[in-house]
Amino acid sequence: MKDILEGLNEEQIKAVTTTEGYVRVIAGAGSGKTKTLTHRYAYLVNELGIATSNIACVTFTNKAAKEMKNRIKEMIGDGDVGYICTFHGLGVYILREDIYVINYPDNFVILDTEDTETMLKDVYEKANLSTNKLTFDEARLAIAFFKSKFSHISFLENVDSSQLKELFEKETNVKKKVIYGYLYEQKKNFGLDFDDLITVSLYILRNYEDKRKKWQERMMYVMVDEFQDVSNLNYELAKIISDYHKNLFIVGDPDQTIYSWRGADVKYIVDFGDEYPGYTDVILSKNYRSSPEIIDAANSLIKNNKYRVPYQVEATRESNVITAYYHGKTSYEEAKWVADKIKLLHNNGIPYSMIAILYRSHYVSRSFEEELLKNKLPYVLYSGVEFYKRKEIKDVISFLRMLTVGDDLSFVRVVNEPRRNIGKKRIEILKDYAQKNQCSLYEALQENLDKEPILSTRAEDFVRVIEKYRGKYKDMRISDVITGILNDSGYEAMLRSLGDDERLENIAELKNSVFEYEKNSGEICTLEDYLRSIALYTNTDREEKQDAVKLMTIHIAKGLEFPYVFVVGLNEGIFPTGHTDTEDALEEERRLAYVAYTRAMNALFLTDSEGTNYDGSFRYPSRFIFNTDRKYLNYEVELDDALIRSASAYIANNEEVIGIPREDGLKAGDRVNHKVFGPGEIIDVRHKESCYVIKFDKFETFRNLSFRVELQKID
Repeated sequence: MKDILEGLNEEQIKAVTTTEGYVRVIAGAGSGKTKTLTHRYAYLVNELGIATSNIACVTFTNKAAKEMKNRIKEMIGDGDVGYICTFHGLGVYILREDIYVINYPDNFVILDTEDTETMLKDVYEKANLSTNKLTFDEARLAIAFFKSKFSHISFLENVDSSQLKELFEKETNVKKKVIYGYLYEQKKNFGLDFDDLITVSLYILRNYEDKRKKWQERMMYVMVDEFQDVSNLNYELAKIISDYHKNLFIVGDPDQTIYSWRGADVKYIVDFGDEYPGYTDVILSKNYRSSPEIIDAANSLIKNNKYRVPYQVEATRESNVITAYYHGKTSYEEAKWVADKIKLLHNNGIPYSMIAILYRSHYVSRSFEEELLKNKLPYVLYSGVEFYKRKEIKDVISFLRMLTVGDDLSFVRVVNEPRRNIGKKRIEILKDYAQKNQCSLYEALQENLDKEPILSTRAEDFVRVIEKYRGKYKDMRISDVITGILNDSGYEAMLRSLGDDERLENIAELKNSVFEYEKNSGEICTLEDYLRSIALYTNTDREEKQDAVKLMTIHIAKGLEFPYVFVVGLNEGIFPTGHTDTEDALEEERRLAYVAYTRAMNALFLTDSEGTNYDGSFRYPSRFIFNTDRKYLNYEVELDDALIRSASAYIANNEEVIGIPREDGLKAGDRVNHKVFGPGEIIDVRHKESCYVIKFDKFETFRNLSFRVELQKID
């Protein structure tokens, strides 16, 4: 036992040795969460003698599960570590044994994202549907909603493939037709998508008592990692399988809940005690990762959230590097400052690989990529395509090249974007013609517009747009050419119909870069010059080097750590995103900023710049800069008083619009007077719902009133 507990602090030892009942562990950033989990598993096996086959240890990523397995194998000296897996992995274990009860074979196919995408495209083709009637995003949402109600399982269980096909063919409602078609493709292949792995498992546990009892008795100890990220279905699965032995151990950090868009609900960890009174609470507050200066900044930021477990992370390291904050007049100034700091760090012996640039959304990377390339600083972009290699950006550049060059590569790329019925077969016909007549593909298209098979396409629309701008682009601003051609070609409308906000934001960022290029180039600013300059950023010959700066979104950086971190693009409309329209959403954005801060080990740099967002709004410094106590930031550039006043007014107005509760000091138990309802008593103050619960003297039942209501306190 000494070996298992060796190296653990007092809080970690309590978490490891409290084995019975319901236990919540709040694990602050960098507090040794994984170490605590693995030691607890080893303690159960080596000290208590629990078989690995009776322990479920569930987390959210395969990477985390794999790391946990490897660590535990080393500690317990046994290759069999039972049920250490993701929630989806646990679903697979249950289904491999028991899916036969819904008439599915145990060798069912697990459908990945590409499989489901292909199935959806097949459904659209068979139904002769276009995305104008129902976008793919809308179809996915309709299917997900249908499945969230468990409505699909009776079809998979009781309806055979031919019956599903018949339902699909007869259905006239577009959404229902897509759903039936999707289920038909599933049943035909005996496939389950990722959502099914959870829903079908739950269905079996809910409806088949013998199966439920078997799994409950088997899982004597249930441990759930990253509990702040559980959805209602994840939560129910953990609750059911732990309900017999009543040993549920959860660990997570509500201040790092950043996946609500994937169904995560912070309430399950914050309100754990409401469900399980008498539970044991353990706080892992000692941070072994970051310097005190970083922790001070992070703590001062996150304390602005109201819906959280109140605690503070404590730094255990020593340092004297205060967090730096830089405000640039343009995105290029911001990027240049970051590049200069990286060069300085590297000149002082810091490898590039110890440096990370983190941002809210992929499109923010554009100016930083340009500056790193310009300064020959090596970098790697994680889980995202480099800005000028992204499909929509290459498409726009290809449209522009059609005006100046009309090369075959650009032609093939955009002639069918959006779709004009010019597919592979017609492209091959044009290639044959071009080869025989020694002309470009675009010229071949022009010469065959009135002949089949080109006549029956919308090729004429494409030619009309290209010729329109070929004749006048030299007399236009480049930014106006881009706006016009995207509008006239239907390309931007296509992205809007698909609901593809990220690609639209990337195009808006490209337009911003063109505005900057035009401003910096003065009067001599041609489209040809711009395309030549862009070529510097689009060459594909640059090799990725191991010693390279890491660029990634904060969501990707979750769970990682870097000695030196730049959090960039800290602007209103970017971070928090312009889509933030509720207090819950704002608190999640602030948690995301907290995650970004706490990725840093030795030094943290925060940056923003002026300019305009894709929706035309001005880029003020983010409220998260102002949420961070001034004493914990070294302002490299002092903000103008006028800018601070304007930013503060913008933020205050925005928070009023989204219903942030006012600080009026009212609390439960206070007597208040309402101008219509009269006197009453505040029963509860619900910050999450932005309302007071009030029992007025004249009513038998209570009323929920918005924080915006005017109430006079009665002494």
